Amino acid sequence: MNNSTRSAGVYANGNDNKKFKGDRPPCSPSRVLHLRKIPSDVTEAEVISLGLPFGKVTNLLMLKGKSQAFLEMASEEAAVTMVNYYTPVTPHLRSQPVFIQYSNHRELKTDNLPNQARAQAALQAVSAVQSGSLALPGAPANEGTVLPGQSPVLRIIIENLFYPVTLEVLHQIFSKFGTVLKIITFTKNNQFQALLQYADPLNAHYAKMALDGQNIYNACCTLRIDFSKLTSLNVKYNNDKSRDFTRLDLPTGDGQPSLEPPMAFGLSVPAGLGPGALGPLAITSSAVTGRMAIPGAGGIPGNSVLLVTNLNPDLITPHGLFILFGVYGDVHRVKIMFNKKENALVQMADANQAQLAMNHLSGQRLYGKVLRATLSKHQAVQLPREGQEDQGLTKDFSNSPLHRFKKPGSKNFQNIFPPSATLHLSNIPPSVTVDDLKNLFTETGCSVKAFKFFQKDRKMALIQLGSVEEAIQALIELHNHDLGENHHLRVSFSKSTI
Repeated sequence: MNNSTRSAGVYANGNDNKKFKGDRPPCSPSRVLHLRKIPSDVTEAEVISLGLPFGKVTNLLMLKGKSQAFLEMASEEAAVTMVNYYTPVTPHLRSQPVFIQYSNHRELKTDNLPNQARAQAALQAVSAVQSGSLALPGAPANEGTVLPGQSPVLRIIIENLFYPVTLEVLHQIFSKFGTVLKIITFTKNNQFQALLQYADPLNAHYAKMALDGQNIYNACCTLRIDFSKLTSLNVKYNNDKSRDFTRLDLPTGDGQPSLEPPMAFGLSVPAGLGPGALGPLAITSSAVTGRMAIPGAGGIPGNSVLLVTNLNPDLITPHGLFILFGVYGDVHRVKIMFNKKENALVQMADANQAQLAMNHLSGQRLYGKVLRATLSKHQAVQLPREGQEDQGLTKDFSNSPLHRFKKPGSKNFQNIFPPSATLHLSNIPPSVTVDDLKNLFTETGCSVKAFKFFQKDRKMALIQLGSVEEAIQALIELHNHDLGENHHLRVSFSKSTI
């Protein structure tokens, strides 16, 4: 590498080069990402395209001689989402696996480096695309351009439907490329089809580019995607066939008869799907019970135990982890490590729920620290032997009445959303007022930005707090809070805003 690159500090002490020997802890989050094993013939635009679904890419440094690159995102949040997203399933460039981790560098200073012209040109081209005036750089000509007035609605046909594909599966896959507003599923000409509306036509463009022709499961459930002639969808009912994520007040209606018998947990596709990465999601024989094994997810594929690290040891409790992880599945056991209280093991009911919890919670802030979740090497959490000192750090919750997913086909399966600043409250008794609820949340240290009761059902409300971190803490502290009159408050993350 030439001296000007060294002097720019981009490769300070070769830290990034040495870091992936396997025995060093991963870096703390940074908006600069370090990419390894990139093919020598890859273009700048192809590298940038890995970051695009997650937000604006602000800088790029290619080190082709070392098969490496540095990608700078506009925010740390976008970088965290990207790393979480590509952790379970490795992204590919030109059919070769690429490895992504946080860099030691907080930003890229490339102003005085030679050979940066192509990277800057590629970034400028992407900015033009994001303003909707050009086709995506590096995209084949037949992909079409993002034309003014192009529809944000995609028509999706699923071929080789050997396993049922639920509305939730589609939502999880497609929401990786932007905010999904509405989905309608139906059967036409003996084919399972869907119409899906994004908030922005650009998101529809990226999703079509990345997902058209991909298989949801190995060798089956192939996505065929086109732009719809419709520019907006009219959803009348929120049920397992159609959903308007912007309106929680819609009736459920009768729904159409199911294409397949419902399964205990459907086949929720874990949120590790990246462009070109659908193929490796293998379906195993356990798919019959609604589970999936994900090769390359670290730990033991198909494991239901999570290792949760970087917790705040002064504030975290087994009960707190039980409530938080219980949003994404039924937590059977929790163990906070006796000698290292910032680490814990969380055992979920099955591998699918563990994957769901890992994807939604890893990278979120809790009690001032960024929580990390990965699959554990342990297959179960052991309870302490009788007489063994434990300080109450290991708890068995398998018979808890607070499990959200005990009943097969429960509505709770349809309302699993990422952590958000807006919380959905339910089971509110008639005597409890707006002020009572606002005060309850204020007393836990939250700032309440907005509140509204549901018009048709005053047992439910939405409350918007100052940040996602506040909402996570409020959910932990107030889910199952006794409101009197034999009513215990139910708290969930909401997809809606007020």
